Amino acid sequence: MKKTILITGANGLLGQKLIDLYLTKSDKIVIGSGVGPCRHPLKDNFKYIELDIANEEQVNFKINEIKPDTVINTAAMTNVDACETDHEGCDKLNVDAVRYLVNACNSVHAHLIHISTDFIFDGTHGPLTESEVPKPLSYYGWSKYKGEQEVLDKCNCYTILRTVLVYGVVSDMSRSNIVLWAKGALEKQQPMKVVNDQYRTPTLAEDLAMGCFLSESKFVQGIFNISGKDFMAIDELVFRVADFFGYDKSCVATTSSDVLNQAAKRPPITGFIIDKARKELGYEPHSFEEGLALLKSQLSNN
Repeated sequence: MKKTILITGANGLLGQKLIDLYLTKSDKIVIGSGVGPCRHPLKDNFKYIELDIANEEQVNFKINEIKPDTVINTAAMTNVDACETDHEGCDKLNVDAVRYLVNACNSVHAHLIHISTDFIFDGTHGPLTESEVPKPLSYYGWSKYKGEQEVLDKCNCYTILRTVLVYGVVSDMSRSNIVLWAKGALEKQQPMKVVNDQYRTPTLAEDLAMGCFLSESKFVQGIFNISGKDFMAIDELVFRVADFFGYDKSCVATTSSDVLNQAAKRPPITGFIIDKARKELGYEPHSFEEGLALLKSQLSNN
């Protein structure tokens, strides 16, 4: 019998990329789920159900009805500053919902693939391996760390994929990301303040989707770093976007993080070492410029 894959957050950037990947690379049964109607342009090619993962009764009913072999949880509250002011909403999606998914997956013997973040670390150094000890700086970071603990402590069959600064484009996006923001501002030559003291390994959404796909198909267990391979400061990221698309960089002003006075603290240095994923999954991400080339092609097609 064909395996069934349930993807939560299927209307988001990663969720839509996962749908694309499974439709082209697999004959498994793919079911997307999310809050509200399906926004994927190929919605007639796969099954979609409305599912609020913050509703325990819905989660139990749907997962016990579908009995998926794998659940890939891409849904989360990821607005870092909003999490700092809306603790209840943050906990509902990033902690409570994860507990509901864990319990439901255990009841049907499903493999749970859960997406986590570099923001569970304090950013004193990097890039980081999977063995780094979490020490979050923000409420968002704490919520994602607590979500990880729900999986680690209670899930019978799991993979946790930690990622960094995901970027990409789909046809119907609910929110932007740093590369699209930088490209849009550079194109319009809007004055930009960009931090020069935060370092990351930005991740193309297609690469993160492939990390999920490989984890599911190889049935691996444990924690894996899934990110890009290019380590850079945020201002360097913006300058590389400008260079790639041929935009004038004079509108960009660099500054330190404390000047921005953001609600939530960001870890200064993260980024991931991806040797484990390369060795055990065969994961090989695009370079940053290769990712920009793919994004450019997709923007042209749209």
